[in-house]
Amino acid sequence: MNFSHSQVLGHRQSLVVSQQLRQAIVLLQMSNPELQHFIDKQAEENPFVEFAPQRALRPVPQGVAGGPREDWDRVGAIADTGSLSLYTHVARQIGALGLTEAQITLASVFVDALEPSGWLGQPLDQIAAQGGVDLPEAQAMLTILQGLEPAGLFARNLAECLRLQAADQGILTPLFASVLNNLPRLASADLAGLARVCGVALADLHPVLRLLRGLDPKPGARFEQSPEPIRAPDLIVTRAATGDWQIELNRSTLPRVTIREAKADRLSQAAGASKGYVSERLSVARWLARAVEHRNRTVLRVGEEIMRRQPGFLENGPEHLAPMTLKEIALAADVHESTVSRVTTGIMVQTPHGVMPLKQFFTAALPSRDEAAGSAGAVRHRIGRLIREENAARPLSDDQLAQMMAADGINVARRTVAKYREQLHIPTASVRRRQAILSGRH
Repeated sequence: MNFSHSQVLGHRQSLVVSQQLRQAIVLLQMSNPELQHFIDKQAEENPFVEFAPQRALRPVPQGVAGGPREDWDRVGAIADTGSLSLYTHVARQIGALGLTEAQITLASVFVDALEPSGWLGQPLDQIAAQGGVDLPEAQAMLTILQGLEPAGLFARNLAECLRLQAADQGILTPLFASVLNNLPRLASADLAGLARVCGVALADLHPVLRLLRGLDPKPGARFEQSPEPIRAPDLIVTRAATGDWQIELNRSTLPRVTIREAKADRLSQAAGASKGYVSERLSVARWLARAVEHRNRTVLRVGEEIMRRQPGFLENGPEHLAPMTLKEIALAADVHESTVSRVTTGIMVQTPHGVMPLKQFFTAALPSRDEAAGSAGAVRHRIGRLIREENAARPLSDDQLAQMMAADGINVARRTVAKYREQLHIPTASVRRRQAILSGRH
């Protein structure tokens, strides 16, 4: 067996992704608050980086159509109703219980796990672990908190929520408790089976069901919920004085980097041996400023192209969403498809119809008899509206919804209607009818 050595020369092209390029790509996916946090962190590490606010306003081209708005006002957006939030209400009651400091600390863990419905959003053992106590101690605190008003708060499930209310009202009879133990049968409207397992006649159930309908399955929902968005929008769409729509970056959260050039010059002249450090940090700061400026321009350009293609939505709402693809926006904005995908992943836009992610505007076209094809997003919203407006005693079937779509010029198969209905978390017509009977709306 013979071995030999040889050298072969060749050319190969490859893309080398530098650290700065990788960071620039990540910047495109950041929301304004995330970007601001990133710049603040860079400013702590780099003496030549400084955060500064910025304004950028551009009209949406082609006159697609309410007045120009000042900065998005987080405080002004909160309605002054004078009502307490659920968490403020609960905190005031806990403060009046005379608990020890350790008990208050544990109670705060329970409050953190409290959902807007008034139910606990975490298992008791997990809350105990977070509070650093054993399960019996957590159970004792839960018993205390479940005594707060209104009854039903801090329940772990629907049956427990209703049981707490029934006990508070003095109607928790053995039959009532038996009904609560068999809620799945009640949910499926199997009243005959429910009467059988409870060992009573069907007529004996009716008084219990009337009392049950008077209870609140979500006692926390009666409190004022803060209308403040989960986070501020990154883009704001308003109507200009000319009647055209305009889009701007949210000035209240918009990050921009400025360079401390004068400080760099002074340090560079006096640095001596450390001139290399000054030059390197200054170079990084300048790159960061360019990258952030590029990110802001790209976000605004992509948002502008999306809104320019959605005049029907801006004027009339979600039922008029036009079909749109990433490729179309990429070509119009002169960027790569992947750039559009990254930008729209984390960016929120405030529109006349609410704050929503840019990603939500990308929806497929559906067959239509006229030239303007309907979009999947528009059909989903229309299905939701039709079901909300239906007669509870005669809910619309998927076939009927498909026929109503067809009457409007949109050809949608029954199975497609069913798919969109499920995406909206809406049950079938038969289940909706049973729910209407149980709620007394029939």
